[in-house]
Amino acid sequence: MSAIWVGTTPGLVIWDLDLMKEILSNKSGHFRIPPPPNPYMKMLPQGVTILDGEKWAQHRSIINPAFHLEKLKAMIPAFLVSCTEMIKKWEMFIGDRVSYEIDVWPELQELTGDIISRTALGSNYIEGQRIFQLQREQIALILELSQMPYIPGFRFLPTKKNKHVKHLDVQIKALLRDLIKKKELAIRMRDCRIDDLLGLMLQSNCSDQQTHVNDSRFKGLTTEEVMEECKLFYFVGHESTSVLLTWTMVLLAMNPIWQDRAREEVLKILGRSAPNFESIGELKIINIILHEILRLYPSVPIQYRYTYRRSKIGGVSLPAGANLLLPTLLVNHDPEIWGTDAEEFKPQRFSRGVSNASKKQAAFFPFGWGPKACVGQNFALIEAKLALSMILQHFSFELSPTYIHSPYYLLTVQPQHGAQIILRKV
Repeated sequence: MSAIWVGTTPGLVIWDLDLMKEILSNKSGHFRIPPPPNPYMKMLPQGVTILDGEKWAQHRSIINPAFHLEKLKAMIPAFLVSCTEMIKKWEMFIGDRVSYEIDVWPELQELTGDIISRTALGSNYIEGQRIFQLQREQIALILELSQMPYIPGFRFLPTKKNKHVKHLDVQIKALLRDLIKKKELAIRMRDCRIDDLLGLMLQSNCSDQQTHVNDSRFKGLTTEEVMEECKLFYFVGHESTSVLLTWTMVLLAMNPIWQDRAREEVLKILGRSAPNFESIGELKIINIILHEILRLYPSVPIQYRYTYRRSKIGGVSLPAGANLLLPTLLVNHDPEIWGTDAEEFKPQRFSRGVSNASKKQAAFFPFGWGPKACVGQNFALIEAKLALSMILQHFSFELSPTYIHSPYYLLTVQPQHGAQIILRKV
């Protein structure tokens, strides 16, 4: 542990594995998600990740059913449509050429955004794409503004960027509110499918109200809360899976032996057929590759908590309101946990399962730990396996000479200068 101060607020940086689990498990109820550090960050999607107590339990109970394996299985056709469209586009780029250079980072962002649009809004996915394009623009602008020194009251000055952020927020909320009303009406009229996320959430909401009619804790989600959960699902799901796929392609381009092994497995199990729920479960090499990427380049390299009450951590007494920084990245690269080759790309370390991959038990938790572990982790892994297997079916790839390896942290670990890859048809 090491002590830090942010202004007059004390804090600890904690990379001891047992202490991290204690904080993330939060059995004492003393540790919570900290409030946004500045007003700009308050405009990012909120939703279930920032909630605590009964409010968190209510949202989580309504959202969980949408991510059960049977529901995810029903979403796979939507995954396939989006992936097939990307594959066809890449094949068109290559055309009659031997190869074609492409920056896969924005391409994979577009893919995961399209998948989120289809799975979140079903038949309304085209309208959803417009919402999510606006949200992507808004988030990029918010992150830019949040990097500036914070001046109290500046957010409310009518600068061009401040006005544009607010205008985007108004547009996004109006479009989402309209879609929710349409969906609610269609559900009441039994005139639509409800296997998309919005439909499942609204349907679960109604069912939950009926089940807990006399329980004040379960009043269902308001329209504003449903909008925030949709925005959060897009933001987290879109960003986390796109960076996972991007780093996977970069590392497989750097390690062609593993790329060949993965492709051989895909062609052996799938041939040229489209993957399905059962077949992607057989892709063992793909699975250990994705785990190794998540270890080396965790989507969220640091987690934040604060002490809700006076607490004692590792013998150190902290007042209420102290900051806790949990650097997952340091744990994932710790030689004492992963061995002297901790910095190397070695998927075989996961070949005997996650629990046996490291020297310490349960050292690998890329989607968080405890009750607030990411509810969409199965969604992300299924999406990544399906997309990667289809890419390997159709292309081989290597790094472009223009590629500059420069991971940087901006909410997620991203390629600062893009991910330039040379594609070839197979």
